[in-house]
This record gives sequence, C-alpha cells and structure tokens, in this order.
Amino acid sequence: MEYLKKTFRWFGPSFGVTLDDIKQIGVEGIVAACQEVPLGEVWPVATIAALKKEIESHGLEWSVVESVNIHTSIKYGHPDRDGYIANYIQTLKNLAENDIHTVCYNFMQLIDWTRTDLDYMLPTGGSALRYSPIAAAAFDLFILKRENAKETYEESIYLEAENYFENLSAAERKKLEQSILAGMPGSRKLIALEQFKKNHETVLQISKEKLQENLSYFLNAIIPEAEKIGVKMAIHPDDPPFSVFGVPRIVSNYDDLKFLLNCCPSPSNGLTFCSGSLGASEENDLVKIISDFGNRVHFIHLRNVARSPDGSFYEAEHLNGSVPIDQVMKAIVLEQKRRHEKGSEEVMIPMRPDHGHVLLDDKKRQADFYSGYSLIGRAMGLAQMSGLERGIRESLI
Repeated sequence: MEYLKKTFRWFGPSFGVTLDDIKQIGVEGIVAACQEVPLGEVWPVATIAALKKEIESHGLEWSVVESVNIHTSIKYGHPDRDGYIANYIQTLKNLAENDIHTVCYNFMQLIDWTRTDLDYMLPTGGSALRYSPIAAAAFDLFILKRENAKETYEESIYLEAENYFENLSAAERKKLEQSILAGMPGSRKLIALEQFKKNHETVLQISKEKLQENLSYFLNAIIPEAEKIGVKMAIHPDDPPFSVFGVPRIVSNYDDLKFLLNCCPSPSNGLTFCSGSLGASEENDLVKIISDFGNRVHFIHLRNVARSPDGSFYEAEHLNGSVPIDQVMKAIVLEQKRRHEKGSEEVMIPMRPDHGHVLLDDKKRQADFYSGYSLIGRAMGLAQMSGLERGIRESLI
C-alpha cells in the first residue's frame, strides 16, 4: 500500500492553475480554503459545501484545509479573543459536517512567510524563492526603519546591509519591499507598508513567552472541541525558523514543537511537518523531529532548501539541497509503517510538494499564479517525492 496521499494546493477559480490541470498530474487530493471569508468570521456550511462540490466535480477530494487563519486578537491575547475562538470552533464543526477533518494553520506574526526575492534566477534558467539576511536587514533598517534596529545587528552586518541598500536602484528597492510585503499565500494583494509598520510595532511589544502563552490558550480552547468531532489540527512551522525584523518565533525548533504538543496533549493537537521551513535552519534535526513527534504529524509539506554559510537560502530542487531528503523520507515511511502495524486509521498522511520552481510554460503564465505555487515545478517535485517514497517503502518490505 502507498503511505503518502498525493495532494496539491489550490487557491480557487481565480488562481492560474486549474483543477483540470492538477488532475492530469496524478493528484488524489486538494489542499484548499474558503479564501473569500473574512479573517475571524465563521466559514458557513454552504460555502464549504460549494467548494467541496466544485473539487469533487473534477474527480478529486478536498483532503486538507490550508488554512483556517487565526485572528490577530487571538495571537496577541486581546480581550475580544474568546469571540474569535468561538468562531474558529464553529468553523471546525462546519468543516467536520462536510467530512473534512484535517486543518493546517499557523501562528506566525506579521506575514505567513518571508522571502527577499520571489524570482531568483537559477543556473538552469528556472527561478525560485530566496531569502537573504542582508537584504532582510536592509529592509528592516532603511525601509521599515524599525526603532533601534541598528543596535540589534552586528556592525559588520549593518555595514554590509547599508552598502547593499545604497547600491540598489529605486526599482530594486521597490522590488525588495514588494517581495517582503507579498508574504501571504493565496493573495496577490501586498500588505500596505504603513499597515505592516503598525502591526510590526504591536508585535514587538509581545515577548516570546507571551506568544507561547497565547498559543497555549488557543489550543486548550479548541482542541477538546476538535477531538470531539474528529478534526486533526496541524500547525505549520515558522518560515523562516528564526527571528526576522526582531519578531519572536515560537514554532521554529525541536523545543518549540515539544512545548506546543505538551501544552495540550491530544491526538488532535498535531503538526504539519514542513521540511523546507524547518530545514532552513541547520540546527534542526529533521529526522529526530519525525522520529520523536511522528505520531502527531497529520500533514506533510515536502521541499528542499539550499543554505549558504551567511544564513541565506533558496528553494532548491526537491531532491537536491541542504535537507537530507532521502533520510527525511525514510523517517516518514518508518513512522507510517509503525502506524500500519498498529492498525492506525491514519496511515496515508496527506503530502503536498511545496514551493516549486518556475519552469518551462510556467514562465508564460507566471503572473497568473502566486509566488511559489507554479504548476510544472510542483508537479516535478511531486513526481520526485512519490518516486523516492516508493523506492524507500519497497526497500523496507
């Protein structure tokens, strides 16, 4: 039997990749969300049912929700958070009513992920997403102009960021700004710089410990209800897994994952294992994370990154990069083998390829899809990961 359910993220009818496109590459399940429902509001049963019907009309299933986003009042611990938590619980109940039981979410601050270049040219002629700490520092210091930011950087980093910024043209500075403010998957709308600054000032006042406390409060409110209705919550790691612009990270490493799983012990409180997000830090032992927390992994994102000594990284080809993807896959297969031997119902973990390169005909319609979500690049990643999984699985028989 196969251990990984092949899924693909889809952002709806306005997305430049259609369900018909996706069906042709051998995908079984779709990862989607009710994008049009405003943040914090309940997802109506009818809206969920309509999206599910559209997906199923193409011979596919809606396997995972990504994401039911969390309102900032919950993240920041505002007095009105209980109302938004109640809405979140009702959304989970409405999803379960439509037989959708796996929900990916994140607790990231400001934006969902941070990259400084959304079209980094590769030697192959394709392009990828890239993060540069020097470019990020330049944005922080000279565009965002965070108060006292200079004191948080080593002098050598500050001077390098200053030199980098001074040598950018006006167009290049704008491109850097837009790359960072575009970090919301599923939307082509940039976050306004002034709104970003306002949100940034707010979150800087909240310590890592307080953010962890707010996450624990949220989980202890929703997980008992999720368990009753059979919904598995799968938190996505921070991306990248280290502080950016002075903002604390709370889902970035082994200890963070241990905290969130222990703060609300339940099979419904689980993880989205993202090899690329966690793999952007050389300090993360991905095989150990799977080995120790594998029974709480409900969803998998597979991608690779090529790290450099200066802390920069780019999204590499799925099979080649700094992440030992063969070892990671073997750990995943061993976890699923354990589940199978124990008679677990959750053996086929949904997996999707993530952040594919822009290749071939993808370039002709690059403006139609969201950064990181090309068709051909992700299809190649899916084929590579499926072949790797099968080879490892058969070697263990």
